[in-house]
Amino acid sequence: MTAIAENDEQTTSGMITPALATQHNLTPGQVAAMFNVNPKTVARWASSGVLKSIRTPGGHRRFREADVVALLNRS
Repeated sequence: MTAIAENDEQTTSGMITPALATQHNLTPGQVAAMFNVNPKTVARWASSGVLKSIRTPGGHRRFREADVVALLNRS
């Protein structure tokens, strides 16, 4: 299985795995600063499926940098 396929499987669970921990993950505040919006807006995007998020073991949202850049390029 390729690394891309493995990462896709790991993101479907919604939890950060060791493989995902090596990628660049952003907090809602960091994403909000990139889009010049409130962090609550970023949380709504995650809830509505506009932006995929993963959860830390503590339940906090994190966003893959690649997903955020893709959304930035779309808007």
